[in-house]
Amino acid sequence: MTKLTGLVALLGACLCCATTRAADYTVAAAEQGVPDEVSADIGKLMSSKAVKVSSSKRTLCELWLRTSVPIQPDFSPSDTVLYPFEVGQVVGVVRFPRKITDFRNQEIAAGVYTLRYGLQPVDGNHVGTSETRDFLLLSPAGEDKDPAKLEAEDLYKFSRDAAETTHPAIMPLRAVGADFDETTAPAMVHDETGELWSVVVKATIDGAAKESRLVKLVVVGHAAE
Repeated sequence: MTKLTGLVALLGACLCCATTRAADYTVAAAEQGVPDEVSADIGKLMSSKAVKVSSSKRTLCELWLRTSVPIQPDFSPSDTVLYPFEVGQVVGVVRFPRKITDFRNQEIAAGVYTLRYGLQPVDGNHVGTSETRDFLLLSPAGEDKDPAKLEAEDLYKFSRDAAETTHPAIMPLRAVGADFDETTAPAMVHDETGELWSVVVKATIDGAAKESRLVKLVVVGHAAE
């Protein structure tokens, strides 16, 4: 496990209090199959390697990505939509060994959750809460068992169940800096402006051809009030 120093860079606290120093976070890849709580149909899509984010001696979360993530054909990024994923599709799985809070500071119980891609609505309720519309929505693995893309109604229902509130449980995706050295992934990145910490991981995307793509997921920090 590598000690992170300097400009330390997903998945708050989102996971612990914002006063924790970035240098306290570590990230490591581990040969580790997906948890038993994940359905067989979703589990077989996931990598056998997990990414573990820790603070001091405590594991904050363990993340598994799909071995290959389908993308939208002819996708063109914009200033607010960065990732070529399809709304409702499974992107990964996450396990929290203890209770955490999400980007909206909602309590999320310890457990295993699927991660599906979603876009923040364009309405007056979300102005200024995130610099991009790209999010991963958490759903309880025991409820979300079918890997097929979910329609918005079911996507939001499952994710509200994760938060046990009227709002989905969310983790934002952000842009990876142009100067990021992809050979260091997985790595942690610290955004001092928003007091956010993100994990940067390398995913395989499946479009016209399979290629690697860096994905940055906020794991520590909250939306601006």
